[in-house]
Amino acid sequence: MPKDLTIAFIGGGTMAEAILSSILDKELATSSTIAVGDPVAQRREYLNGRYGVQTTADNLKAIDGTQVVVLAVKPQQLGDVLSGLRGRLASSQAVLSIVAGATVETISSGLDHPAVIRVMPNTPAQVGQGMSVWTTAPGVSDAYKEMTQEILKTLGQEIYVSEEKYLDMATALSASGPAYVFLFLEALIDAGVYLGLSRDMAQTLALQTIQGSAALARESGKHPAELRNMVTSPGGTTAEALLVLEEEGFRGIIINAVIAAHEKAITLGERD
Repeated sequence: MPKDLTIAFIGGGTMAEAILSSILDKELATSSTIAVGDPVAQRREYLNGRYGVQTTADNLKAIDGTQVVVLAVKPQQLGDVLSGLRGRLASSQAVLSIVAGATVETISSGLDHPAVIRVMPNTPAQVGQGMSVWTTAPGVSDAYKEMTQEILKTLGQEIYVSEEKYLDMATALSASGPAYVFLFLEALIDAGVYLGLSRDMAQTLALQTIQGSAALARESGKHPAELRNMVTSPGGTTAEALLVLEEEGFRGIIINAVIAAHEKAITLGERD
């Protein structure tokens, strides 16, 4: 992908910042070829001061002459943004949306523009450890698909899917997933404090345990059940703890939570 790639971000929030900082870090673009349209003056000043990117309150000015337009606004702002950009995109431009719940059809019809890419990232993208699942409308060229893949790789791992329904599933698992992990992390830390550990020590132990366990699962290639059995000695402390988790329905709670998130994602998409 050429380093003179021109990108406009409509919305300059946390995820937009994660993407623009990553592509700058990986030298996929330069600060002079990135523009951000955001209505909040303080946010514009921050992004311009920290990254040197062009900022403006005028979305039409932001997209002028760019190749990729990234929609990074809140769902409730999307309608106004789409109507403001409708009919103003060039046929050579591609639109990449990270707006939660907004379907490809919603974006495409709202803009009257065929080249739409929909991405479901997650918050670990802020530290280059993200998981992005994405799909495209039929009107997106192979060149723009390759460009999207390169952009998303700067955020972590990415998976392309040909059917949009998988983005709702990814929303429930990987996009909402960090919240489940953070809640589990919080509970582990609180348990350590309850036992008598200092909060700093409990946090260090819990963080490294989660990080190390994930790394072991990835690098060993073993099934999680096999790895769990490796930790569980007959009649030991782990077996006792696992019994409580099973009795309290831990596994079922997680599964049902993901199912509920998936159903909500579908409902949000149907509102379009």
